[in-house]
Parts: sequence; structure tokens; C-alpha cells
Amino acid sequence: MAHTESAMTARQSWIGTIQIISAAVCWGTLGIFSTYLNQSGFSGWQITILRIVSAAFLVLVMLPTLWLHLSALRPKQWLGLALQSLIGVLGMSLCYFFAVIYVGAGPAVALLYTAPVFSLLFSAVLLQEPITRQSALLALMAVFGVGLTMLGDAAKVNWGIALGLLSGVCYSLYGVLGKRAMHYAHPAPLVFFTSIIISAGVLLLLPETYRTYGQLFALPLATWGYALGLSLIGTVVPFALYMKALEKLPATRASVFTIFEPLTAIALALLLLHQALSWIQYVGVVLILLAALLNAMLNGTTTRVPRWLRRRPKPF
Repeated sequence: MAHTESAMTARQSWIGTIQIISAAVCWGTLGIFSTYLNQSGFSGWQITILRIVSAAFLVLVMLPTLWLHLSALRPKQWLGLALQSLIGVLGMSLCYFFAVIYVGAGPAVALLYTAPVFSLLFSAVLLQEPITRQSALLALMAVFGVGLTMLGDAAKVNWGIALGLLSGVCYSLYGVLGKRAMHYAHPAPLVFFTSIIISAGVLLLLPETYRTYGQLFALPLATWGYALGLSLIGTVVPFALYMKALEKLPATRASVFTIFEPLTAIALALLLLHQALSWIQYVGVVLILLAALLNAMLNGTTTRVPRWLRRRPKPF
């Protein structure tokens, strides 16, 4: 009996690992889809609109199962979710896609992975959580890596570096603001649903959103495929896989495997977009990713999902 349970546990662990890696690979395609859309004439702002609004229409299928949870939210919790969505989803997407345009998919996703460094600072200021010596050393490693990635070509790259770092700031605030706003655990699908829906609701108030979709509908079907890939493959599918994987794996182990996201982005950028870096910039990227990986392994943190999502989510 014990042997059977052990075999089942091992099988579930393998399934969870495959789901995590698949989610990370899907997230790693965001830079590719956004680059193709930019080449089709869309700005970073328009690419953000296409990602969030299209994803919102896809996740509306979750509304019937989440209605009771949504109706029970208090105004203060709605405010916390709104801040988390507008900064962590809308702000992060906007900065990240502009960074991809300026510096390429590989460096942009590496700079996004500076989020654990900013999480340390914001957690200390907003949540009064102490910064350990180990965390400080990892932060310095990441900062040194960022410095090496800046040893490229001047102004255009520097703008991309700044936007990439800002995407990491927004990403880190997604978790910190969420922890501060919430006083009890919500189902993971609820947090994902509100993160997308609130930002999409704001975007639907802007005329630029309708101009963007008008521009999309006038383009070939291949461009429609890039927009669908951005929202479905790069957003909805990986988050669903990640939540399902957390039912089978500890969050610490799960966060380690998200390292496949930047590796995928860098590999695809090299193979499909021919975006090569200098050797010193590759060293910087490795240092940033190594700092994020060690942070996940040693501290059990994750840059993808806030802390309350590390509890066992309800399936949907």
C-alpha cells in the first residue's frame, strides 16, 4: 500500500514538473509574439492592449464558477486587487513589451527577473520584513548582472534597460501589494481572473483600444494568430498550467522550474529573431537568472505568483 502511494506521489510530481516547465515555456514566447506584432506595425502600448483585452475575453468563461467569490469581496479588497492588477499586470506588460522592442526578447525577460531584488526592498518598506545577508548578496549579484547587460550600444539600449527594470518593479509589486491587501486566502483562479479583468476594463474605456483592434482586423490572419498567441499561449494557458502544477508540487520546487521562461525567451530570440548578444551581456543575463534561481531555491519565493497563491489552489 505504501509503495503504491509512493508511486502515485512520484507520478503526480512528474506531471506537476511537466506542467511547470510547459507553463514557463509558454511564458517565454511572449517576447516572440510581441516582436512579430511590433514588426506588423503595433506599438508597445497596442501590444499590451492586445494581450490583456484578448485574454479577458478568454477568461470570461470562468465567471460562473467565481461569481460567489466575487460577490463576497469587500470594497477594500477590490481596491487591493485593482492596484495589484493595474501595477502588476498592466504596468508590467506595458514596460516589458516596450523593453522587448528596445533591447530584444532575451535581455528584456532577464531584466524582468530582477523582480526578487525589488521584492526584498518593497517587502522591507511596506511589510516590515527583514532583509537577510543572503538576500542582500543575491540582490547585489543581480544588480551586477544588470550592469553587464548595459555594456551594449548606448541610448537605445539604456532606455530598454530602464523599462526592463521597471517591468521587474511592477512584477514585484504584484506580490507585495497583494499580500498587503489580502487578509485571507482567495482561490488562485479568482486572483488571476481579477488581475486580467480589471486591467481590461480600464483599457476598454480608452479609444486607443478600439483603434488597435480596428488595425488588427485589417491585417492578414497571421497577425491575428500572433495576437491570439500572445493572450492564449503567453497568458491564459501558462497560468492555468501553473495553478494546476501547484496542486502537485511544493511552491519552492515549482518556482525553480520557472527558470525555463527566460531560457526559452533567449533561445527563441536567437533562433527565430537572430537577436544575438555580446559575451559580456550573456554573462550579465546569467548572473541575473542565477540570482533569481538561487533566491527561489534558498528562500522558497516565487516571482510569478504572490504568496497567498502558493497555497493549494482550487481546481477549475
